[in-house]
Amino acid sequence: QVQLVESGGGSVHAGGSLRLSCVASGYIYGSYCFGWFRQAPGKEREGVASILAGGGSSYYSDSVKGRFTISQDNAKNTLYLQMNSLKPEDTAMYYCAAHWDAVFWGRFCLGPPGSEGYRGQGTQVTVSS
Repeated sequence: QVQLVESGGGSVHAGGSLRLSCVASGYIYGSYCFGWFRQAPGKEREGVASILAGGGSSYYSDSVKGRFTISQDNAKNTLYLQMNSLKPEDTAMYYCAAHWDAVFWGRFCLGPPGSEGYRGQGTQVTVSS
């Protein structure tokens, strides 16, 4: 079992920045995948970024590429999402996700039904114009 706890959400004006954090606990090994996804009211879930626990390439959705950066501090078991140049359309609940199979790296660590992986409780990000 892996537990994920997000923090760092808040309200900012367009053009501002926020850094989300996700502390992971439990048994985590090198093949794990960590990611972020978001969901706004009335909209479908959207993958944002992902990275492998053992390091390596990160992966971003087109909507955030060049503005968001995913990173990790393995010593602190913490995943980050640095969000710059925020836009009102970035407003959503942001969730941290983890999956034991790195094959889902390209799917923002979101597995199929029955093998969804783990996710946190979410942190709200609101961007006003």
